[in-house]
Amino acid sequence: MERIINAGKSGTVSRRTFLKLSGAAGITLAVAGLAGCSSGSSDSGSGEGTSAAQADVDFSNWDAVLEAARGQEVSWYGWGGDDMRNAWIEGTLAPQLKEKYDVTLNLVGMDINDILTQLSGEMQANPNANGTIDFVWINGENFASVKKNGYVWGPFVDYLPNYNDYVDGTSTDITIDFGNPTEGFEAPYGKAQMVFWVDGATVKDVPKNPDEFLEFCKAHPGQVSYPEPGDFTGTAFISCLIAGVIGKQEFEKLASINDATKDEVKAIIEPGLAYLRDLAPYLWKEGSTYPADSTTCSQMYADGELIFNMGYGDPQTDVDQGILPETTKAFVFESGTVGNTNFMAIPANAPHKAAALVAINEVISPELQLDQYVQLRQMSVLDMDKLPDDVKAGFDAVELGGSEVPLAEKLDVRVAEACGQVIPLIEDLWHEEVAGA
Repeated sequence: MERIINAGKSGTVSRRTFLKLSGAAGITLAVAGLAGCSSGSSDSGSGEGTSAAQADVDFSNWDAVLEAARGQEVSWYGWGGDDMRNAWIEGTLAPQLKEKYDVTLNLVGMDINDILTQLSGEMQANPNANGTIDFVWINGENFASVKKNGYVWGPFVDYLPNYNDYVDGTSTDITIDFGNPTEGFEAPYGKAQMVFWVDGATVKDVPKNPDEFLEFCKAHPGQVSYPEPGDFTGTAFISCLIAGVIGKQEFEKLASINDATKDEVKAIIEPGLAYLRDLAPYLWKEGSTYPADSTTCSQMYADGELIFNMGYGDPQTDVDQGILPETTKAFVFESGTVGNTNFMAIPANAPHKAAALVAINEVISPELQLDQYVQLRQMSVLDMDKLPDDVKAGFDAVELGGSEVPLAEKLDVRVAEACGQVIPLIEDLWHEEVAGA
């Protein structure tokens, strides 16, 4: 299945590779969007790619969905390279679906390009026939492009009891996917967010905002840098700094304007660009050059050439594996760090839509969102204020490693990432206004 970028993992991940693969911290998978019937319609499953049996299901009636799903096999497609996540899906989610609902879950790990080729091939060959993909892990520009082609079914999220009860359906984390309106065609799966770290054995005080980060770099000249924007991590990091300078509310304008011009983006982020220019002389090589990617940054940090590093997610896994020292201290800026959400969608020609709804609803149940946080440290998509007291207490009681930032602390400073169409403009402006200055 799709994975969120693990902060401590080595590996070159450009923004475009991230959007192809995953997102949080993701990496981003995809498949996606046919405008189906509106929420609450009794024949909402009767569109293209729907069998006669599915056309008879009133998807707004959850008891009818459960009955239709009973005995079905449902295929979940996505990136298959995360062994821990695969083990959780096959060892926890699948048995629960079988025991509670008599739904058999088949996990299908495939490269995103192969998934998209399979979906588009099936839809183009016969849009009225059932396909092979029941639901898919998805988000980002992939979702936007395939949604335009009419390859997903929905809107469907209002059919899901757990969505209605526990998700804040008005949050931009849920309604906007890299600048693209989800419009009920995606259900949230997990969140990812930028985290920073240093070796606490040598660095005692960590910066809490861009101003303190500038002073931190002045105190350690040449020992701090970040990946060149264009690399996903580098772009996300400068986004954190820009957001801290111009303010969360101002930066989050960039999460919802996907038709902005470069001049419009520059007008919003110019104070942040000025800050980055002021920062550059105190960075590695005095800002004359930057590490090419997050892999290079990680190696420089491991070699002691840099004293600061960053990524999407906590570095605890690398600490546990001995890649980083046990004294690694993770933190976020009080002024905010950017994050994104990854989603699940149902193709228009999904053969088992009822079972897909049941499976997706179970993934976002309070019980399994908590279990994913315990087992995988995946940030929950649920609104903590809507959770039952015992589940909320369960999140609070999770014992974290010494190199993890508490969930509540991350959520308190979370900033929505700029939309996919704006990100290249931010990168271009950085190259012109900062690297080229």
